[in-house]
Amino acid sequence: MKKLTIPAAALATALAGAAMAQDVVRLGTEGAYPPWNFINDAGEVDGFERELGDELCKRAELTCTWVTNDWDSIIPNLVSGNYDAIMAGMSVTDERDAVIDFTQAYTPADPSKYISLSEDMDVETAVVAAQTNTIQAAFVADQGWTLVEFPTPEETIQAVRDGEADVVLADGSYLDAAAAENDDLYLLERIEKIGGGVAVGLRESDGDLRAALDAAIQSMKDDGTLNAMIEKWEVATLW
Repeated sequence: MKKLTIPAAALATALAGAAMAQDVVRLGTEGAYPPWNFINDAGEVDGFERELGDELCKRAELTCTWVTNDWDSIIPNLVSGNYDAIMAGMSVTDERDAVIDFTQAYTPADPSKYISLSEDMDVETAVVAAQTNTIQAAFVADQGWTLVEFPTPEETIQAVRDGEADVVLADGSYLDAAAAENDDLYLLERIEKIGGGVAVGLRESDGDLRAALDAAIQSMKDDGTLNAMIEKWEVATLW
């Protein structure tokens, strides 16, 4: 993949413009989707997106704070001003892009995988659990399969254990971690390639902030630090 290198002067101009526009940028995340984002033992937001967001803010010379919000209302609360940006493993889709704006992707699309208590589950005839308002829930509905939705990713896995569902469909990196931690859960061979890359979500009116974060993301791609971070947290394929 070809890389776009932004001249240092252009990068500085973009970052300075956003820094002047906002004193504090509030970053909204779910805090319940490891390794992308989670709450650590100290009660703080942690994970790939915490490390990435802090680095983006440093490069953009922005003072940032972290806010947690339930997934199913994360876009409405951005639009209503409860925070200024979303970093929550959110894939870019046409439906979301019609409501909010996005930066360039900071990871390629994460292939979606299935997890079950059985290694030979037929997903097309199974009851499939997915988190509400996700690309996975939309995919299952579009296939005409039996779908049950839950507010949190943990509840989708618990639904399989409780017999409410046969299989979970979610981001591969999330299910990889779940399978590694639970001997009774099996990743199925079938993989779905749905959704676009993962990006920062912003209000349509925040063009200066988008430009600053775009420049910071690009600078991390150009110097290799973004790939190193992706590899460290095992959240997606490399750029």
